[in-house]
Amino acid sequence: MLTGWRYRVVSVVGAASLTALAVYFANHPLVQLLFTSYVPLFNRLDSTVLEGISLNRAVWTTILAVLVSLVPLYKPRPRRILDVVSLTQKHVLIAGLALATFGYFEWSHRLPRATLVVVVCVLLVALPAWFVWIRRRPPVDSGRTVIVGDDPTLIDRIAGEVSLPVLGYVCPTSALPNRRATVTGETDVSDAVADGGTMLPELSHLGGFSRLDDVLVEQHIDTVVLAFMRPDRAEFFGAIDTCHEHGVEVKVHRDYADSVLTSKASAGTLVDVDVEPWDMQDYMLKRAFDVVFAATGLLVSTPLMLLLAVAIKLDSEGPILYSQERTAGFGETFEVYKFRTMVPEGESSTPIEDDDNDRITRVGRVLRRTHLDELPQLWAILAGKMSTVGPRAAWTNEEVALERQTAMWRKRWFVKPGLTGLAQINDAKSTDPDEKLRYDLEYIRRQSFSFDVKIIVRQVWKVFEDVWSTLR
Repeated sequence: MLTGWRYRVVSVVGAASLTALAVYFANHPLVQLLFTSYVPLFNRLDSTVLEGISLNRAVWTTILAVLVSLVPLYKPRPRRILDVVSLTQKHVLIAGLALATFGYFEWSHRLPRATLVVVVCVLLVALPAWFVWIRRRPPVDSGRTVIVGDDPTLIDRIAGEVSLPVLGYVCPTSALPNRRATVTGETDVSDAVADGGTMLPELSHLGGFSRLDDVLVEQHIDTVVLAFMRPDRAEFFGAIDTCHEHGVEVKVHRDYADSVLTSKASAGTLVDVDVEPWDMQDYMLKRAFDVVFAATGLLVSTPLMLLLAVAIKLDSEGPILYSQERTAGFGETFEVYKFRTMVPEGESSTPIEDDDNDRITRVGRVLRRTHLDELPQLWAILAGKMSTVGPRAAWTNEEVALERQTAMWRKRWFVKPGLTGLAQINDAKSTDPDEKLRYDLEYIRRQSFSFDVKIIVRQVWKVFEDVWSTLR
């Protein structure tokens, strides 16, 4: 059984290969002749055989369209045969419509209509068969569930209240009380006891958080229930990220649910954790926009950035760029780069207003006022660490203080940080974390591609206003 990255590689390579073969098959003169002569409804089409560079362009265009449309199928998620077939055929039809639309507007790369119809018909059979063959096969009994958490008492309570078949639990051995040492000095976590009895007599301890990845694969898990009393970055978000990677559903007990993390449609004792609120087509559109926006911005602003680099170097001593570790999605961290606007010494994690900060240089004040210090972050957007729109990426050291002030601060980690966002266009800053969090959570609930476009338009207008006021 293929899992993880192996499944992704095999599924992509197989889909690309089958697509290329389908195009070559559909382009064969005999196939063209038979299809345009004897197939009803299509016997009025012209027989067109591509050659040379036209054929190569057609092959690569088709491969690209098909691979992009099949993105949801690259996740190694256990699915039934009929589900695999219907989902694959649905996305093949999407690819076919995309190619037809592309062919309508771009004549130099288009597939002839007869070739396109034959390719789609072939792929409607070949690709479902391929994904059925390599699919991660679910076990005979569905609903295989494991509880992941840091508190044995909570795990025991949840296991008794859910109706799903729970196979065991994943919990750090340090959280299991009164562990009995064996003769060899090793810890026997299966015999953890509390108050004179076995802590979880009905469940098997499957290991700590480091084994979660293996447990999901070995036990054919399709649902994980979270049971965290003290979630931190590494454990709580790491568990969700691992489940997301393997296509495993994540649920949480309703008593511990949160409106930001859970789906509104959930009902019953358990509710679904909504860690991927974007529709797949919206997500692809958002990422495509990010790439185009960042690439265009870097290309257009290169001369300006060179001038700014010279101005920064002449104004004060120190590096041109300033790097800082920021928090990304799921609590991960990445290095963000900005034009340096302050003297290098005396950095503090306490947020303060620009007017009260005497470390800001003369050029730095202009850069901050016009937002030009943010230009190097376009590279982070292009690399996929950030998005054009999203919650502001906060400094990891600063977040310690912000979390103390605002208990729900970590909810922002469920969305990729952005260059601009609802908080930014409303001038909500880290000096007022409650207001900033309120705007960030509102964005998380309302996020969509159209909402992103509105925010970008407002941000662009705001930048023009700030630049104009600075020049005046």
